[in-house]
Parts: sequence; C-alpha cells; structure tokens
Amino acid sequence: MLGNPHVQFGGGESEKYHSQWQLVGFLSYITYIGLREEFLYLAVLMDVFTRCIRGWHLGRSLDQSLTLRALERALVHYTPEIHHSDQGVQYAATAYTARLQATGVQRSQAEVGAAWQNGYAERLMRTIKEEEVDLSDYENYADAMRQIGRFLDEVYLHKRIHSSLGYLTPAEFESQWRQEQSAQPDMN
Repeated sequence: MLGNPHVQFGGGESEKYHSQWQLVGFLSYITYIGLREEFLYLAVLMDVFTRCIRGWHLGRSLDQSLTLRALERALVHYTPEIHHSDQGVQYAATAYTARLQATGVQRSQAEVGAAWQNGYAERLMRTIKEEEVDLSDYENYADAMRQIGRFLDEVYLHKRIHSSLGYLTPAEFESQWRQEQSAQPDMN
C-alpha cells in the first residue's frame, strides 16, 4: 500500500484504515469561506489516526503559499510518513512537493473522480463548516482567522468528541494512545 501513489486513505472502511495509520499519515484539504466582501481559503492537515489538526492556514489566495504555510505549521512538531491529498495544483506545486521530499514524507493522491478516497478530509471540512463557519458571521479576515483558529486549536482538538475515537477528543485519544505505547515493553 505504501508504494501506491493512489493510496485509498479514507472512506467506508474507516476502522481498517484507522488501525493501519497509527501516527503516520496526514490528510490535507482546502475549502473556501465566504465573507461579506471576499472569499477566504482554509487549508488543513489532519492526522488521520488521532484526528488532531496538525497544521492549518487561512488565506486570501488559493496559491501554493496557502498549503505550504499549513504544511510548515504541521511539520514544526510532526513529520508523517505519508501525506495524502486530492489532486489540487497546490499539492503538486514544486515548493510543496520539494518540502515533503526534503522531510522524507511519501506523497499520496486520490485518483481522479474518486472522492471516497478523501472521505476523512471531506468529513473534517463538513464538521468545520457545520460547527464553526455556518454558525459565525465573520466581520473580516482577522475575525475569521481568530474564530477559526480558536475552533481548530481549542474546540476541535480539546472539546469535540469523536465516536471513532471511543468518544474522546483528539487530544485525549492521542494522550491515551501514547501512554499505552509507553507502557508496553520494548520488543527490540
């Protein structure tokens, strides 16, 4: 599966993939957010195993700097083995792919017309829109940045429970998993 550039990284077999991707894979996705006078674009990278948001950036442009800034933010503390995205040009941009290659991260892209291969990312964006964006009336870019940042960094990570994580928050799940791993005897 790791050698396939079209890894099926999301969709209907979540438990199967969930157990296989322990702390190794980032999903990335972009969505738009409409303000009164402009559109903003949100790029997010999520750890598929813990559902933790590892990096995000809100920008006014859909150029490669949007996704590159989110990636740089994610790479400050985490380096996945696999980075999965759709086939957007931002994820195929030279600077983006070079950054992944420089850190030893394998790229994975969904096949054209295979939306189910981005199931986790699609669900994340739906959650962000339903639980934050659709309930807010952002005054401007700075207000959207502040409120969306609070949602991603505080609410989603530390307060929002997930049934797929045993009704824990992403932060609780990751902490519990790390404790369990450190309690296991080293087999090497």
